[in-house]
Amino acid sequence: MATHQLNEEDTKHLRRVSADLPPSPPDSEHSDSEKAEADTQQLIPRPSHTDFPLPPTSTEPTAVLEPDKKTPDSWLPRDPRLIRLTGVHPFNVEAPLSDLYNEGFLTSPELFYVRNHGHVPRVEEADIPDWEFTVEGLVENPLTLTLRDLIADYNNVTYPITLVCAGNRRKEQNVVRKTKGFSWGAAGVSTALFTGVVLGDVLAKAKPMRGARYVCMEGADKLPNGYYGTSVKLNWAVDPNKGMMLAHKMNGEMLRPDHGKPLRVVIPGQIGGRSVKWLKRLIITSEPSDNWYHIYDNRVLPTMVSPEESANKPAWWMDERYAIYDLSTNSAIAYPAHEEQLCLVGSEPSYRVKGYAYGGGGRRVTRVELSIDKGVTWRLANIDYAEDRYREAGRQQLYGGEMDLEWRENSFCWCFWNIDMTVSELAASNDLLVRAMDDSMNLQPRDMYWSVLGMMNNPWYRITISKENDYLRFEHPTQPALMPGGWMERVKKAGGNLTNGYWGERIEGDDATEPVTEAAAEIKMTKHGLEKAITIDELRKHDGEDEPWFVVNGEVYDGTGFLKEHPGGATSIFSAAGLDSSDEFLAIHSDTAKTMMTDYHIGSLDDDGRTALSTNDVQPDPSAIPSSKFLDSRTWKRAILHTKTKVSWDTRIFRFKLEHDAQTLGLPTGQHLMIRLRDPVTREAIIRSYTPISETSQEGFMDVLVKIYFDTKERKGGKMSLAMDSLPVGHFVEFKGPIGKFEYLGNGKCDVNGKERQINTLLMICAGSGITPIYQVFRAVMQDREDKTKCVVLDGNRLVGDILCKVDLDGFAKDNEEKCRLLYTLTQAPGNWEGLKGRIAAPLLKEHAVREGFCEGEAMVLICGPEALEKSVHKALLEIGWKDEELMFF
Repeated sequence: MATHQLNEEDTKHLRRVSADLPPSPPDSEHSDSEKAEADTQQLIPRPSHTDFPLPPTSTEPTAVLEPDKKTPDSWLPRDPRLIRLTGVHPFNVEAPLSDLYNEGFLTSPELFYVRNHGHVPRVEEADIPDWEFTVEGLVENPLTLTLRDLIADYNNVTYPITLVCAGNRRKEQNVVRKTKGFSWGAAGVSTALFTGVVLGDVLAKAKPMRGARYVCMEGADKLPNGYYGTSVKLNWAVDPNKGMMLAHKMNGEMLRPDHGKPLRVVIPGQIGGRSVKWLKRLIITSEPSDNWYHIYDNRVLPTMVSPEESANKPAWWMDERYAIYDLSTNSAIAYPAHEEQLCLVGSEPSYRVKGYAYGGGGRRVTRVELSIDKGVTWRLANIDYAEDRYREAGRQQLYGGEMDLEWRENSFCWCFWNIDMTVSELAASNDLLVRAMDDSMNLQPRDMYWSVLGMMNNPWYRITISKENDYLRFEHPTQPALMPGGWMERVKKAGGNLTNGYWGERIEGDDATEPVTEAAAEIKMTKHGLEKAITIDELRKHDGEDEPWFVVNGEVYDGTGFLKEHPGGATSIFSAAGLDSSDEFLAIHSDTAKTMMTDYHIGSLDDDGRTALSTNDVQPDPSAIPSSKFLDSRTWKRAILHTKTKVSWDTRIFRFKLEHDAQTLGLPTGQHLMIRLRDPVTREAIIRSYTPISETSQEGFMDVLVKIYFDTKERKGGKMSLAMDSLPVGHFVEFKGPIGKFEYLGNGKCDVNGKERQINTLLMICAGSGITPIYQVFRAVMQDREDKTKCVVLDGNRLVGDILCKVDLDGFAKDNEEKCRLLYTLTQAPGNWEGLKGRIAAPLLKEHAVREGFCEGEAMVLICGPEALEKSVHKALLEIGWKDEELMFF
């Protein structure tokens, strides 16, 4: 992906303080440390002053991944190894645990975990020096600074810092009982060398006033509930021992977009949610932040507070006592890896168990202990404090900042640990446990503290060992996101109680009574008594262009009412519209979200709809002789795109070549067909109903008029229309039909749901591309000189140029004045417009859709347009005397 280059002046400003060390190969401190480690609890020998870790080799991604191409992040290349935790968008990811650990003490930007609440703000290279942020609030000297000012006017520093998401290891809690958070594995942690300006230096220049107690931070990422923001205590922010900084570099290079480019706050020792990315404002206040994300995120509520209670009693979230800042002491095993196998025949006599540990608030991890007898006895592991080697290096110039940690005692980085165990003792054990302790004697607990948000999960990390023939197989507790696997999932499926104090298992010979845990009640997601059946055609009509409907466990939900409030933004709902989203929804969403679903439940997908979502139809035998009619109600048939004709800026006529020149479409007047094609990005099936505008008797070809719903700032465009617009001539498209409950048989005779009706007048109301089914029936009446049925057409549009099929409509009306009344209405009519003005609503309908004068059953109203129009027209027609049985909605 091409990027703009900085000009000479910008480069001078941004690099003036750089005195970077030369590039270095990946740091081998991990392998070196293993060689240096001796007996248990013996620490790494003191390195020389230059022996500190440098970043691993890093290759910035250049390709945009396929899942991102449909999101607002479609401009942003990313590493395909990252594991997506929240579906396609927003981007929340962690690296595979083995890949993360193998990189060593420092993590490359491409594998560094990412926590985004929405889309990534895009900043062009040329605009980076002028990136602006403010320091405001309770200060004597409010500041407005550019990144250029920050780098040029303040001393730059470089610190090694480990960042950890508060949700690290949350998947374990979600297996026990679903929390409100998505499923992080054990790789929501990463370390880098950050370069920037000490936060306290900037605050000192702003001069906080008396009464100032908090620093509120706000980013540029605009979300459904405002810009992301949070706060920390002011006395922490001005304390140099806390190491808080405004960073613009990461591992010697400019921050990458997912990590806050071009400027972010980095707060060592605290949860990652406090390190605001894309920094725009620092507000000094007397109270903690009132930002929505500060209040309703990054909190550990008491364990007895259920998701339902937390939703019904907002006071729980307002209690600042439950806000989390310092990280809790934690550790995990990286090797043996999940599903790793260790051969018992011919293997080395010992195996090196390895992993990571970290503390919080600057506290040092003082011990890491492992047990192979379920915690009865423990062994001390070797610990490699790579962070200490930066202290011992003295004052250095590193990546444009001064690195000087010699004076600081706080520990803000993870450490790696290892211990050698004999293969025979591993073979004699059923599991392997690890726990860590920091210098305040904070020890990882044995048991989980479950809470609504699932944060700060730090019980003993346990992997199981099973003997299978001549090898050992190791199993971690969980796998991240929707990935199956892990002993916790296995035990739960087998009926084990994961909260019984024995990891769902029983210790042989232990007579302790297993605690009885009340099973969580099944969450009801459907409205009581609602028995409305919804067809696949109705569902597909709501796949993202208007009201997004989606399916969970065969039930249909309307997500329109939750678009603004959804934490991931509207894109998350639009991406699921029209699809069966059962697996992803049930795995990601909390019990609270599930209980809310009753408000959005609108019916059940009928049996045909469920089949259409879950199966692929068999293609016809290519050797079979094509029939005289193209359409088949049971089989998808292929036609080739022959031409595309541009009717207007957003409308096309797609002409498709049928199977042979003498073949007709086989579509009754008043009915529709389904079109199926593959999304050009995801290759998933997209299905939508259309009414061709070509004559039903036309041979060899059919024409389909399609309005293209392009992407806008407010929402994604139409899946089907955009996919069709991107089709090259010569590509095949699949069709199936006919479908529909209305058919015009001629001479005023109609078939409605299998029952014939005789009418003498058709009132046709439509808007935009809704003209196509109306046009089909209107044309049939107008072309038949023997048909005396009268037609009144009320066609609504925005501009004259938006009126589709106008030439043909006007021609039919001119030739059939005795039985036709054609009315156009515009919402943005030009000065010389002689037709109607305004929307199709009650005032127009009261004048031009009068019910009086018709006997029972003499007239019928055909309606086709956007959902909002159909609803308003429905209400207005009932108010002026029309009955539901006289109305037909296409």
